[in-house]
Amino acid sequence: MNLAFIINEVIIRFIRDGILALALLFPILAGMGLNFAITIGAICAQIGFLLVLDWQIPGFSGLFLATGIALTFAILLGLLIGWSLNQVRGKEMIATMLLGSVGTAIYQLVFMVGFGTIITPHNPEIILSRGIGIRNLVDLAPFRNLIDQLWLIELGQIRLPLFMICIVLLFCGITGYLTRTRLGRQIRIVGEDCDKAALLGIPVNRVKLAAVVLSTVIACCGQLIFLQNIGMINVYTAHLNADIFAAAAILAGGATIRRANVTNVIVGVLLFHALFIVSPQAGQHLFGNAALGEYFRSFVAYGTIALALLINIHTEKTLNK
Repeated sequence: MNLAFIINEVIIRFIRDGILALALLFPILAGMGLNFAITIGAICAQIGFLLVLDWQIPGFSGLFLATGIALTFAILLGLLIGWSLNQVRGKEMIATMLLGSVGTAIYQLVFMVGFGTIITPHNPEIILSRGIGIRNLVDLAPFRNLIDQLWLIELGQIRLPLFMICIVLLFCGITGYLTRTRLGRQIRIVGEDCDKAALLGIPVNRVKLAAVVLSTVIACCGQLIFLQNIGMINVYTAHLNADIFAAAAILAGGATIRRANVTNVIVGVLLFHALFIVSPQAGQHLFGNAALGEYFRSFVAYGTIALALLINIHTEKTLNK
């Protein structure tokens, strides 16, 4: 494959998915494992865009309004998720899977049935012909690549959207800084041992709640950037793989379900998405069928998570002995 093509695709995917993978960092440090409920943060971003499209507010004004709406929902739902996880201590990972599924069902019900019945639509272009429900695929033309084109540099065949790269690296820097603040240290202590943290006077439930809210808000920001880069929304399915791919990426970068850092995120996103780019072509050359490459990368996405979890369980049992 053309090296310039691979580099361009890796850069684009780093911009699209880097912040989503960062969303898993704080719950891991807090000892809650992989937060599969980041799909709810992604849903908040989609709600923001859909409402602004319905109100027909284009350009930067619409983008800022969509961001404000999305972050408001993300904070409120993050508080609800965090409260729920505090009730199921020790079983947070399976709980986040269930919460993500429940959130998806409610979101789909609202936009499939609620729009046109309870909620009055204002933009007929995004509504189904029967007048109830939003179309499966909605164009984000007013926001497509709105910020991707800022500070865009071309070096031969390689396109460098420096502004967007700086945005992702800024999120990485802020996240890394937060892990070294008082809150970050408390999150680490809670993740190591809740009982010892409580003896030290650390409000365990409140710290875990903060970790989940941060995770949900970061996921929301990541999905906002992802959608404006893609330029369209698969209204009912766009958020469904956000958790799986983010988890696979951070684990591929060397993180565990107990320990992770920003370097794991950056390395994992680059490695995992480079595999996604080359695997269809590899399937074509090795087996004469590009579709096998697609199956292979799906296998790797789920297999990475499964293998990492098995290794972690074995390591913990060994250490306990």
